[in-house]
Amino acid sequence: MLRGSDSYRARRPWPRATQSAPDRTRTLPATCAGHLRHEEPALPPEKSVTAENRLLAALPPAERRRFLAGCEQVGLAFTQVLVEPGDSVRHVYFPTTGSVSLVMPIEGHAGLEVGLIGDEGMLGSSLALGVQVAALRAIVQGGGFALRMKAVPFQRELLECPALQDLMKRHVQALMWQIAQTAACTRFHTLEARLARRLLMSQDRAHSGGFHVTHEFLARMLGVRRVGVTRAATLLQDRGMIRYSRGDVTIVDRAGLEAASCGCYRACKEIYARTLGRCRRLPASRDAG
Repeated sequence: MLRGSDSYRARRPWPRATQSAPDRTRTLPATCAGHLRHEEPALPPEKSVTAENRLLAALPPAERRRFLAGCEQVGLAFTQVLVEPGDSVRHVYFPTTGSVSLVMPIEGHAGLEVGLIGDEGMLGSSLALGVQVAALRAIVQGGGFALRMKAVPFQRELLECPALQDLMKRHVQALMWQIAQTAACTRFHTLEARLARRLLMSQDRAHSGGFHVTHEFLARMLGVRRVGVTRAATLLQDRGMIRYSRGDVTIVDRAGLEAASCGCYRACKEIYARTLGRCRRLPASRDAG
């Protein structure tokens, strides 16, 4: 059973990471991460990774091969901070097996999660709009792997690949819709429904029945006290929808969890399907090859 603490009301905001070398891992405190070691996971064999970012899979084959040739495979560690507001966007990330939370910092508070990116999307899409400064904090929520490209080569690919331009427009539209939906959800829906939605979103991006996330981390993402998440998760657990142990969540009754969530979960899935589902029909550019 989950245990909460009233001491959570005294929590401190996420620490503002200092400017560091581009490849240096920045992580959140151990209290938020469940006392995990913040090490990038070892990369699996190359053939098993160039995997499955669904956004890149929508590129025509020749253009996809060219794009992937400019990417590197990187590990994503739970609570790793990839970028802070005001940082220059030096890389774009295309998660394959991990997921990244987008957080709006609020002075005097821990901040609030406004979006979640997995293998359906990318981090750094502001470059497609000509904006080179990050507006949100990006924190790894689900450890795993991503394909990464430096900003300058990515912008060059955008100029040379109309299919990639179209893909980025669709992704930005879907992400903006998710952010707006999350804002409305935070204002109008119960914590239990929001938690159910958040767990479903995490499972979708983990592609498995279970995943790791602490109730401290969830509380910060949802903008509530940890004891509130504890109570809501206990209700879901008592109703046989989830199991929770030492930060490991297992979805036992997905249909029940979907029924317990708000309509925002289904709405987000539908908008991504409508906006990005057509991307697989993108035609190749004339000069591709």
